[in-house]
Amino acid sequence: MDYVSPPSCPSPHVVLLAFPFGTHAAPLFALARAIADAAPAVSLSLISTRRSLASLPPAPASLSLVPIADGLPEAADPPASELERISLFLSALPHSLPAAMDAAVQKAGGAVATCVVSDAFMWMAGDEAAAVGAPWIALWTGGPASLFAHLRTDLLRDTIGVGDQGRFMERRRDELLSFIPALSAHRICDLPEGIVSGPIDSLFSRFLHQMGQNIHKAAAVLFNTVRGFDPVIDAEMELCFPNPLHLGPLHLLAPPPASCPAPDAHGCLPWLDGRATASVAYVSFGSFMTPSPEELAKLAQGLEVSGAAFLWSLRERARELLPRGFLDRTRERGLVVGWAPQQDVLRHPAVGLFVTHCGWNSVLEAAVAGVPMVCRPFLGDQKLNARTVAAVWGIGVGFEEGSMTEEGAVRVLETVLKSEEGKTMRAKAGELKALAAKAMQPNGTSMLNFKTFLGFALGSLTIPHK
Repeated sequence: MDYVSPPSCPSPHVVLLAFPFGTHAAPLFALARAIADAAPAVSLSLISTRRSLASLPPAPASLSLVPIADGLPEAADPPASELERISLFLSALPHSLPAAMDAAVQKAGGAVATCVVSDAFMWMAGDEAAAVGAPWIALWTGGPASLFAHLRTDLLRDTIGVGDQGRFMERRRDELLSFIPALSAHRICDLPEGIVSGPIDSLFSRFLHQMGQNIHKAAAVLFNTVRGFDPVIDAEMELCFPNPLHLGPLHLLAPPPASCPAPDAHGCLPWLDGRATASVAYVSFGSFMTPSPEELAKLAQGLEVSGAAFLWSLRERARELLPRGFLDRTRERGLVVGWAPQQDVLRHPAVGLFVTHCGWNSVLEAAVAGVPMVCRPFLGDQKLNARTVAAVWGIGVGFEEGSMTEEGAVRVLETVLKSEEGKTMRAKAGELKALAAKAMQPNGTSMLNFKTFLGFALGSLTIPHK
């Protein structure tokens, strides 16, 4: 579908604003690429920090990358933690965001934004859009359950109470959040830090609380998920937002051309070619997460004792944490690499399970590939995502101990790869895969929603509010 601007309309300029931490920029970039593919003549600008923009693949010709100040002092040591980086970035936003918007206009030859699409975290983009008379569209990049946790923060605090984990979480940690339909399968202990426990008064927690109070102002809210993955949450979206649009999985909305495959410098795919169907455990905790040295060692021991074949994406500096001789002893059935083409790996028929931290991008990539998961969440929305995988979808398991142990690793590998329960998980994962494939067909829900979004964003369609 190619877009042509009506003669009476100015040429559209869509400005996209990414939250520059974790993997938040990737879904915004995928959406920008999808717009560029459908409407190559439209001006596109993607705003994020230089560090965030540098992590992205090459941009299409119609997409300008516009840096925003990261808030870091120039002549000082870098912050010790990611949370400190986030706080400095947020503190600078009142001045840095208007400046970045102006820079985007200049790069577009003076074309004012006709639509602003932002990561929902960047809710103040709504004010920037309103200032130029443009609609604001918010993209929720994470799992839908986590959005409802932020939408219902006040209700959660009033119902559960607020305090540190030692005061109430140990007593009530497994209590279901049955008073919130969208979270009825989730527990108190699954909630992200900063809602009822942890750094409730931090700048970031207050920022997310404000996001939950402001996202309703968006003309439409986009979700990186598939309609039908969670019918209960789908129904809640209809009640909460005037125009909820499922566009997921975004990584399939504008996939790279077959002529440009993802690099596979370590030969992961040829190595998988020699393995039996659904026999390999793929292990990756993402680009920004490394488990503790103790947990890494215990997982390695479990992989070795289990006898399972495995492909492990592990950063070079973390390999020294593996048990002495582990790589040599498992050389015939294991491959440890610094980076793996994850989407291609998950689609390979030899992969039988995915050991993951449960970041939403990884969860979605596994679900649409039909791969069951072994969940070891650490922070943020990862615990809610892990609960979705295991309790809502029924396509995964967690570690009973909470953290990874040798015995726990052997147990979950045996369960998923060899038991009847594992076969059931693979069958359910196959159902999600089929649902996602149907959604991406020309008349599927995600593609129809993308066309609706595209017409609205480019000025040829106004979505009626319910």
